[in-house]
Amino acid sequence: QSKGKKPLFVQLVLDNIWSLYEAVMKRDKEKIEKIVTSLGLRIGARESRHADPKVHLNAICSQWLPISDAVLSMVCNKIPSPLDITAERVEKLMCVGSRTFDSLPPETQELKSAFMKCSSEGTAPVIVFVSKMFPVDAKALPQNKPR
Repeated sequence: QSKGKKPLFVQLVLDNIWSLYEAVMKRDKEKIEKIVTSLGLRIGARESRHADPKVHLNAICSQWLPISDAVLSMVCNKIPSPLDITAERVEKLMCVGSRTFDSLPPETQELKSAFMKCSSEGTAPVIVFVSKMFPVDAKALPQNKPR
């Protein structure tokens, strides 16, 4: 960077996105056509003629860089495999609040081994984990309360 060179991420990713954005916003038809052709995309006439350039940009980006594929691949790459979970973690997931794993009914305790196997057999039990998340003001968290 000190010699005026751009970082690799900027050269390979950001410059291309900025170039596309600029071409669409300025309605440079030749440049847009060149980009769409080089990427092998098929943009409908309706989107390309729309009065709002953001509709055209959205049509191109949704085919070129679909968010669903990016999120799914990121989740697959970053979240650890369920087969790598420890027994203690399974017990914590199955227990709510101050209850201990030993206080659960025997039928529920038997699900621990099925949970750890992650079997896809027809006889394997179906286990669903439901999580409810809600926003909490940072001041309301126990570690931030005044003493």
